[in-house]
Amino acid sequence: MAVTLEQPARARLITPEGRERALPVTLRYAAADPLAVQITFPSEASLDGAEVTWIFARQLLEEGLRAPAGGGDVHIWPCGRARTVLELHAPQGLALVQFDRVVLQRFLLRTYAVVGVGREGTGLDLDQDLARLLGGV
Repeated sequence: MAVTLEQPARARLITPEGRERALPVTLRYAAADPLAVQITFPSEASLDGAEVTWIFARQLLEEGLRAPAGGGDVHIWPCGRARTVLELHAPQGLALVQFDRVVLQRFLLRTYAVVGVGREGTGLDLDQDLARLLGGV
């Protein structure tokens, strides 16, 4: 049975004016997709009023907790001793979101309890998964 972790968290959306707005988010990790983590933002945080989920590498989260990391659409870096910033780029614009570092660290540790570092490929059957994706073609 595949394990999925869900952890509610509080984040702070940094507005273009530099103000912080509290935001409930959900951190998610699925053993079925062991290299990725997900952060789901509520509908009130998006321009179109729809819930938004960002998916990025678990390793990127780990690296960003220690030093600036990322490229492309997702960047993560420490902000002082207690916070971590997530910078998300989309066609509609840029979002800066701050988290208490300990919340992200705790979540990351929980993911390692489900699938340890270096064990992400264990149990994968690439031939079977590819055949399922191609629909027997």
